[in-house]
Amino acid sequence: MEKMPYQPDLDRTTASAASATVATTTDWRAGLPVMAGSNFTLRELRAADAASLLAMLTTEEVSRFISPPPTTLDGFERFIAWTHRERLTGNYICFGIVPEGMEHAVGLFQLRSLEPGFASCEWGFAMGSSFWGTGVFAEGARLVVNFAVDVVGAQRLEARAAVANGRGNGALRKIGAVQEGVLRRSFLRDGQYHDQVLWSILAEDWRLQRMGVAAIVH
Repeated sequence: MEKMPYQPDLDRTTASAASATVATTTDWRAGLPVMAGSNFTLRELRAADAASLLAMLTTEEVSRFISPPPTTLDGFERFIAWTHRERLTGNYICFGIVPEGMEHAVGLFQLRSLEPGFASCEWGFAMGSSFWGTGVFAEGARLVVNFAVDVVGAQRLEARAAVANGRGNGALRKIGAVQEGVLRRSFLRDGQYHDQVLWSILAEDWRLQRMGVAAIVH
């Protein structure tokens, strides 16, 4: 998801109101579950994650292929509050990536509804470069797709990555996403348009893929 749905210029709500959200039901709209990987945890973003995300996601190597992230601590605090409000409306889901032994998020996975009911959604990710190549993305991505398919009810997930983003495209291919085509000049970054590769995962294909993995394991 290189085009971030968050628009800081339009966000005038203070961070404190939304960051106090507490889950009171099992409905994901009321609060996201905590999902554990082998050496990391996926959980809802917290206001205290702002400083870590600012440090991790604003480096040139991370931000060059995504919409410009917030550039201040206050900006990330507002972004985190916005993720809570959008989750409550059922339009958007954002998991923070917290490595084992750490307290704060170093990256995130996002899901954005493309139609009412979340049957089709766009998903994406960003993570501090010091955690690239650790296996966190591949395992975390599978957890998020499982959540989208099994809990949210998504039937189709789309992802976009700039053609020049070899690492991002390779990561999507590795987890089983299917390349559907190239969207020409579809992403504007720093005054320059970039072509993007459109990837998809269908719920039925994902279930079959999981069955194949289970058969190999057992």
